[in-house]
Amino acid sequence: MESFQWLKDLFITTDSVAHIALLYAIVIAAGVYLGKIKIGGISLGVTFVLFAGIAAGHIGLTAPTPILTFIQDFGLILFVFMIGMQVGPGFFESFGTAGIKLNGLAALAIFLNIVVMFACYFIFFDTSNVTNLPMMVGTLYGAVTNTPGLGAANEALQSVFPNGAPQIASAYACAYPLGVLGIIGATILIRYVCKVRLEKEEERLVAMEETAANKKPYKMHLEVTNKYLEGKTLLQVHDFLNRDFVVSRLVHEGELCIPNRDTIFHLGDQMLIVCAEADQEAIMAFIGPKLDIDFEQQDQPLVSKRILITNPKINGKTLASLHFSSVHGVNVTRVTRHGMDLFATAGLPLQVGDKIMVVGPEDAVDRVANKMGNSIRRLDAPNIATIFVGIIIGIIFGSLPIAIPGMPVPMKLGIAGGPLIIAILIGRYGYKIHLVTYTTTSANMMLREIGLVLFLASVGIKAGANFFDTVIDGDGLLYVLTGFLITVIPILIVGPIARLKFNFNYFTIMGMIAGTYTDPPALAYANSVCTKEAPALGYSTVYPLSMFLRIFTAQIVVLFFCG
Repeated sequence: MESFQWLKDLFITTDSVAHIALLYAIVIAAGVYLGKIKIGGISLGVTFVLFAGIAAGHIGLTAPTPILTFIQDFGLILFVFMIGMQVGPGFFESFGTAGIKLNGLAALAIFLNIVVMFACYFIFFDTSNVTNLPMMVGTLYGAVTNTPGLGAANEALQSVFPNGAPQIASAYACAYPLGVLGIIGATILIRYVCKVRLEKEEERLVAMEETAANKKPYKMHLEVTNKYLEGKTLLQVHDFLNRDFVVSRLVHEGELCIPNRDTIFHLGDQMLIVCAEADQEAIMAFIGPKLDIDFEQQDQPLVSKRILITNPKINGKTLASLHFSSVHGVNVTRVTRHGMDLFATAGLPLQVGDKIMVVGPEDAVDRVANKMGNSIRRLDAPNIATIFVGIIIGIIFGSLPIAIPGMPVPMKLGIAGGPLIIAILIGRYGYKIHLVTYTTTSANMMLREIGLVLFLASVGIKAGANFFDTVIDGDGLLYVLTGFLITVIPILIVGPIARLKFNFNYFTIMGMIAGTYTDPPALAYANSVCTKEAPALGYSTVYPLSMFLRIFTAQIVVLFFCG
């Protein structure tokens, strides 16, 4: 047995580097694998690392508290910063016409979560016990399945309880599993409350796609018969009509050419025009009648191509300033940034790493691809300096004390709120200070997941020693019950409002609810019952603001009410 003493020492010598590394490796690996187990098609995912950490802490596998705290806080910083980098580019663009309503509903749900939490606190708990409200905050963030909010609340509690903050991760762990189920269950209940038929909702989505004609390219061959156009340039005609169209081919006196902004129109010219379907009548009425001939067959067909922006000179330039339609003869129909689709508005500034969907003649599309870069090799090296410059600024910003009357201590955004806000701003406006903020989606996810599992493992290990006492001998069942109420009640209020007052499609509502609760399993369920992209669109529209509000309100609640 003495020959295996080294192995025993590896597990019991808590202050050795090997022990600490082994502890985290075991907890994270076990949590990730167990998180993949599905019950009824639903899994807890990477959050199971928290439960693995609790189990390790309970049986005595632990590490020195200062080291656990450092790894916990560093993991949280990395996690929230990469979230900010992901959502930042689309944060302000998400407030479109429908986006304002969806984000308003999401904000209402977040407010109601907090209201229900306080109601449960006053109804079910002894308000004279100073630890009960912090534990309810932990229950709140388990109920809404929001780990960054837990981290923000945990950090804020350190300033309120300098001699030792309550282990709110225990309450979080109690509420989390039923939170995941409650979100999906309440979403299903809305369907019956509002008498929704899934097939009808699918038909509505199809009808909406068909009526969105202004987003569909339309090709037609016209002959110039308007005498006013004689001698006018393509740019002059384009500006006068004030319609977005592309003349991709023009036949003048029997010769086929590719026109540009300075091409002059003459009576009798024949041209191939690409425009929005809704604009075809106006353009035809102004230029001339349709032709039965099809000279497009003599030339290259129209193609659509996704082009990756890797040319640093394009960074920060707007779609309008690049004159895609008037100069290059192509249309940009969609911009994808960090996995999120953005509307291709004229004022949208492009960034390195964006993918643009370009529609036009094949040779014109190829020329645009060359100008944009379209070289994945240029993006192989991650811009890691930008990440750590942003973290430096975020930590300094989060450490600024903000004195607010009535608060026992000055408010600080902390290591969760500060890096999150700076990451959002850098992700959106970094190009203005020559910061290339592009990180591949896979690299962003990798850094996020590493930060998250380090944070969850640390929180679980620290909470593990007292977890079962809290759950079995303490108020564990109350945390489960109140967590379920915090989850379900706001959904059952906001969901019917979204449907009955604003007439949102049910699948959009499902995505909005999943995004408000930042809950991927709920989005996965929504996608499984819908063949369209409405759930993903609803999710991505509210996710950036919801994530920000979850983290920000966590600190506000703790600093205002737990002091």
